[in-house]
Amino acid sequence: MRIKRVTPPAATGRRLRLLAVACGLVAATAVSLPAADAAPAARATPDAAAGVARTLGAAATAGTYYDAAAKATVVNVTSDAAARQVRAAGAVPRLVKYSSAQLDTAGAAVQRLGIAGTAWAQDPRTDQLVVSADHGVPAGRYAALRTTAARYGDAVRVQRVAGRFRELLSGGDAIYGGGYRCSLGFNVHSGGTYYFLTAGHCGKAVSTWYTSSGQSTVIGPTTGYTFPGNDYALVRYSNTSLPHPSAVGGQTITGAGNAYVGESVTRRGSTTGVHSGTVTGLNATVNYGSDGIVRGLIQTNVCAEPGDSGGSLYSGSTAVGLTSGGSGDCTSGGTTFFQPVTAALSHFGVSLP
Repeated sequence: MRIKRVTPPAATGRRLRLLAVACGLVAATAVSLPAADAAPAARATPDAAAGVARTLGAAATAGTYYDAAAKATVVNVTSDAAARQVRAAGAVPRLVKYSSAQLDTAGAAVQRLGIAGTAWAQDPRTDQLVVSADHGVPAGRYAALRTTAARYGDAVRVQRVAGRFRELLSGGDAIYGGGYRCSLGFNVHSGGTYYFLTAGHCGKAVSTWYTSSGQSTVIGPTTGYTFPGNDYALVRYSNTSLPHPSAVGGQTITGAGNAYVGESVTRRGSTTGVHSGTVTGLNATVNYGSDGIVRGLIQTNVCAEPGDSGGSLYSGSTAVGLTSGGSGDCTSGGTTFFQPVTAALSHFGVSLP
C-alpha cells in the first residue's frame, strides 16, 4: 500500500511508502462427501452459514463460501457430525482435510517470521492457507518462508506476487490534508452529528481534511483512527454547508453487511473511479513492516491505485468495506484488501444515514 503525497501549487511533494502484500488463491485437496451430502440446500444465507461455522468452532469447520453455480452457501467441515448440523441449517457441507484451527496454527508460524511484504489468508475454496510475498521480500527471507510452510505440507502454499503492495492513501470522493490525498468511504452519523469513514492510515497521517489540494474549503478534523491492527478512521463534518449523502456515486447505500467469499462487490475511489470484482478471502493478515500488522481484512480481486485508500466497497446497496491497500493497478489488475465496515461502525458507535 502507498500513501500518496499531493504536490500543492508552487511546492514539491514527496511520497510516504508503506509495504503491504496480498494473498493469492491456489488449488487444494479436499475430501468429497457422499453424493447425498452434495445436494445443494441454498436456503441458508451467507451470514447464517457463517453463524453455523462460528457455533461449530474452528476445529470442526474451515470457512464458508458462496457457490454461484450451485446458488448455495458451502460450509467446510471436518466431520460427518458437523456436516449433519450444516445440512440442518440449510447450507451445503463439504468435508475437507484441514480445519480452520490447523490453518490458523500455520498462519501463526508465518507471523512469527516477521517478514515485511507478506500476507496470508485462508482460502475456503481450496482448504489452504495461501501466503504471498511481494518482490521486496529478499531471496533469503523468501526461502525461510518456504521452509516454514513446508512443515505444514499441502495445508500451506507460498507464492510470489507481482510488484509491491502499498497503502493506497491518496466513498469515492477525494479528500485532502497535510499534502496527502485519500478517498471518502461512507457518510455516517451519531445522532445529529455527521461524520465520514475513511482508512485508518489516512487518519493517522492527516488531522484536518479539505475538499481540494489547495485546502481552501475545510471538511473537518479526524476525530479518531486505528492503525495498525485495524485500518479505519472517523472524520467529523465541521463545515455545516457541505452535504453528506447516503449514496456512493450513483448507488444509494441502505445498510451495512459482512462480506462472504464469492460475493460480487464494487469499489469506488478518487484515483480510479468505479471497479468491480469478487471477494476471494476473509480475515486476511497483512504485514506492513515498520508500520505494523493489520488483521481481519477482506481480500478481493478488485483493482485499486494510490489515492483510492479509504474508498467505498459495496455490494448493491450494502456497505461492505473501506479500501486499505493492495498490489497491481487498474491496467494489469491486482489484489486489494478492505477493512470491514461493520467493524468501523461498531468501534466508533456510528450509523449509516
